[in-house]
Amino acid sequence: MEKRTVLEFWLRGPVAGIPPLLQPVAHALLQAKEEVKELMEGFGEEELWERPAGVASAGFHLRHLTGVLDRLFTYARGEVLKPEQLAYLGREGEAGPEGAGELVDAFNKQIDKSLDELGAVSEGTLTAYRDVGRNKAPSTVLGLLFHAAEHTQRHVGQLLVTVRVLKGR
Repeated sequence: MEKRTVLEFWLRGPVAGIPPLLQPVAHALLQAKEEVKELMEGFGEEELWERPAGVASAGFHLRHLTGVLDRLFTYARGEVLKPEQLAYLGREGEAGPEGAGELVDAFNKQIDKSLDELGAVSEGTLTAYRDVGRNKAPSTVLGLLFHAAEHTQRHVGQLLVTVRVLKGR
């Protein structure tokens, strides 16, 4: 494995257009985008939905990364999920017609959309209350945006392990 010479995003300075208090969210999302791109290069399509040792497939992680960002940013805006978002959630783990490249592209587009939304967030709204899900669990705008970042990083880590196991066979 090559030693990484590029600094992680949190060490590259501020992301233009993102409020100062939301820089860590932007850094985490950009780091995830970069790592997923590198990780998925050369990944075999036939392995996309394999579940080594019963863990979630690479295809699931790629779909989930996209879907969860969409859902968490929806809640952060104070909106409820639309039927198409719920349908997407229901099929995240099902093998589909998309290839790995298409799933990575969808994730990249969702990251770009999320960054655009981050840039429009007023720091004065970060502590505003937000309902989450059907049970209306309590959160805040900042809580949802932070969770979007850390949840994305968590699944990128899981994707990394799954892909490396599959590539190493």
